[in-house]
Amino acid sequence: MSTPRIDPDPLSPLNQMQRYLVHEFIDDYQDGLLSRRDLTAKIGYIAGGAAAATAILTRFGLDIDTAEAQEASATPQTSGPQSPISVPADDPAVSGADITFPSGGGDYTAYEARPAAAATPTDATPAANGSGLVLVCHENRGLTDHIRDVARRLAKVGYVACAVDLLSPEGGTAANNPDAIPGILTSGDINRHVQAFSDAISFYQQQGDSFSQRVGMVGFCFGGGITWRTTTQEDRLKAAVLGVYSDDPGDFANEGRGDLEAALKSAGITYRINIYPGTQHAFNNDTGQRYNEEQALAAWSDTLAWFAQYLV
Repeated sequence: MSTPRIDPDPLSPLNQMQRYLVHEFIDDYQDGLLSRRDLTAKIGYIAGGAAAATAILTRFGLDIDTAEAQEASATPQTSGPQSPISVPADDPAVSGADITFPSGGGDYTAYEARPAAAATPTDATPAANGSGLVLVCHENRGLTDHIRDVARRLAKVGYVACAVDLLSPEGGTAANNPDAIPGILTSGDINRHVQAFSDAISFYQQQGDSFSQRVGMVGFCFGGGITWRTTTQEDRLKAAVLGVYSDDPGDFANEGRGDLEAALKSAGITYRINIYPGTQHAFNNDTGQRYNEEQALAAWSDTLAWFAQYLV
């Protein structure tokens, strides 16, 4: 009697972060935000080739050979920021520059945004100029113009923001194929990203700036996962956690959120989990199709209030 053949799960070779991105990209495809070609390319870079990508898509019930209509209906990203709090690169209240710092035996680049020396903080600012250092972790697309904008928004209200380019060892975001970037970011030892942020803190503290003694961090999508990891390993971050989540049951970022909250409570960590109604994954990104202005502004206000309370 022969033993039935059991096909291996094509997701099993992938790490947690890679599986998360696979779910995200499939959701994007089903919502018309990714073309069939882009979906296959992105998952192929993560999984190790077109055959692996096809196996994964088949597991999710997607027949890419008969999905030609999706190719034509994929909606492109918008051309620029839509948020009313977007801060242009030439805003006189902000000083932005690319910096380098050592990490992992080489140099990492980052976009730094500071309140300009002569600038007066806006009425919405929670604290004075140089009131703290906020690390910014980008999405799975790398260090984009949107993330640079986010850093400037933090500088506009008084913080020094450092948005690290986690693709620095590969030559930086601009030097890489956009389809390959998610696979690069999630392959190998993901703790290299945590180390990069830890080394960024050391870089600032070695300069003796007082703001570097008060360190916070914010991350988006993939960057949220890296922020969680950094929080568990870097004790120089202020130990108070604000989680920002959509209320979409199909958002894979919500998977295991209950277990996460139970762990935070058990560890005695000061935390709050905010769920924003009527939102989908990546609702803060105002260059994307899922941007929800009302809830993105509410989440931003909540984040600044959290920093004002705990980043002191």
